[in-house]
Amino acid sequence: MKTLLVTGYRAHELGIYDSKHQGIPYIKKALTNRIVPLVEEGLEWIITPGQYGVDLWACEVVLELKQQYPGLKLGIITAHAAPEEKWKEEKQNEYRRIVAGADYYGAVSNAPYDGSWQFRARDDLLFRKSDGILLFYDEDAAEGSAKFTKERAMKLHAEGEYELYLMHAEEIQNIADEESQRHYE
Repeated sequence: MKTLLVTGYRAHELGIYDSKHQGIPYIKKALTNRIVPLVEEGLEWIITPGQYGVDLWACEVVLELKQQYPGLKLGIITAHAAPEEKWKEEKQNEYRRIVAGADYYGAVSNAPYDGSWQFRARDDLLFRKSDGILLFYDEDAAEGSAKFTKERAMKLHAEGEYELYLMHAEEIQNIADEESQRHYE
């Protein structure tokens, strides 16, 4: 596998409303734990839609991993131009910092938001350009926007040409519990 799509919940779907939320480091650690073995097996690119949540936390993980794995590349492919323009200033600055570190940044449509067709076109492109997906989605924990991404990934995986890696809330909770246990020892 050369290119992995990484996506999942948006921050608000997890009840996360600022970048200092205590759950973010655990999600990033879970992402790191999943991505590193794939990089060591030859993964070259991580691509993501760049939405606020798992997408951007994965980008931060990749930017950190690039120090250890300089051949790893990050691509952000958005649905439309300036997706961050209506976000709070802090989130806009965070987004722009991450985009500046990406090896590739592009939008499927150079127009501002015009409709859901832009998201469908973006998802079509992301799936065509990737060999597999790492998806943080757990319907037992919470419904969310990633539901349709999971359905599509499962269909492609069943056809035999697409890798599917699912992360669940339990995995992140286990990391949090381990960290907590270490802190008390």
